[in-house]
Amino acid sequence: MDYEQFFADKVAALKGEGRYRVFADLERAAGSFPLAKNHREPGETEVTVWCSNDYLGMGQNRIVLEAMHEALDKSGAGAGGTRNISGTNHYHVLLESELADLHQMEAGLIFTSGYVANLTTLSTIGAMLPDCVIVSDSLNHNSMIAGIRHSRAEKKIFAHNDLDDLRKTLDEIDAGRPIMIAFESVYSMDGDIAPIKEILDIADEYNALTFIDEVHAVGLYGENGAGVAEREGLMDRIDIIQGTLAKGFGVVGGYIAGSAALCDFIRSYGDGFIFSTAIPPAVAAGALASVRYVRAHNELRELHQERAARLKSRLTEEGIPVMPSVSHIVPVLVADPVLCKQASDELLYKHNIYVQPINYPTVPRGTERLRFTPTPLHNDAVMDEMVAALCQVWTQLGLKAAA
Repeated sequence: MDYEQFFADKVAALKGEGRYRVFADLERAAGSFPLAKNHREPGETEVTVWCSNDYLGMGQNRIVLEAMHEALDKSGAGAGGTRNISGTNHYHVLLESELADLHQMEAGLIFTSGYVANLTTLSTIGAMLPDCVIVSDSLNHNSMIAGIRHSRAEKKIFAHNDLDDLRKTLDEIDAGRPIMIAFESVYSMDGDIAPIKEILDIADEYNALTFIDEVHAVGLYGENGAGVAEREGLMDRIDIIQGTLAKGFGVVGGYIAGSAALCDFIRSYGDGFIFSTAIPPAVAAGALASVRYVRAHNELRELHQERAARLKSRLTEEGIPVMPSVSHIVPVLVADPVLCKQASDELLYKHNIYVQPINYPTVPRGTERLRFTPTPLHNDAVMDEMVAALCQVWTQLGLKAAA
């Protein structure tokens, strides 16, 4: 077999479908976000970033950077290996304690990414809980799907946010079998939010564990930034809360929060924790500083929501088809992979505005979109520039206006 030709053909197929992904070569500039340098021919160009998941701009916060510099000077660059081999750095201990307190749980456990946190936790529970069935929302993130698949536990899928279908799915499971219901709070492509209370009510009826992914909500919702479950006063009813340190908190890493027994179980049995080098001390220190800062500054969350609402309003006024969203996500429907990429390219190369096209398999075919994520640092001036540019591109490409 010609292996190289196989690889090349598969990439060519993506290009033929119009969904080949091209990464913009960006250089973030601390203190200047949402501005960044785009390295491209014939040279560097300053662009405005409109699709970062650094939702609050904490990746350039002075307090976070100072904490990372201090930890780097004190503890060096790396963690030295896995925590089982090299020991737990004290910054890890402090960060896990802070995250447990944030979610009002007994314990926390940090991972190298939110993806690894989902993969490890779901696969470990599913594999080791005898005769377990995992019931998963149909739009759950790839990391959750991978964890469930890797567990080899029986899985059942219920229609997205559909409580009737969830109940119907649970009714198909033999009484007495262990059940875990896995879902997200904020779904990051559509911007909708799960009916958390109703899911928890149903879980109680069926004696099911609950696993919620709050990756796109931690830092952004609730009085302390613990997520949608905090905002709705439901954290004490959830068994496992999973979150990230890379989005609302602006650094990198993932975590779970839950009972002491649950976190110790994952720590002791989870391959993705046991065999992964720990996050560096400087990263843990920066994340710790960020969590503490974000908890104490609710005005960041208020401004973040205002910016998202403002952008939705401005785009709607101009007839740009904003998809329904009750969160900070602002998805704009294009409904064609080729045109979606063209729109993104026009914005980048003609207007110096960066927003990545979102195509299949991230979203279903026919729902291709541009996904905007305004932050507290996107002021009215840059918002007006972007809206004007998007309107030009929309007209130029003959894209459909809002109905």
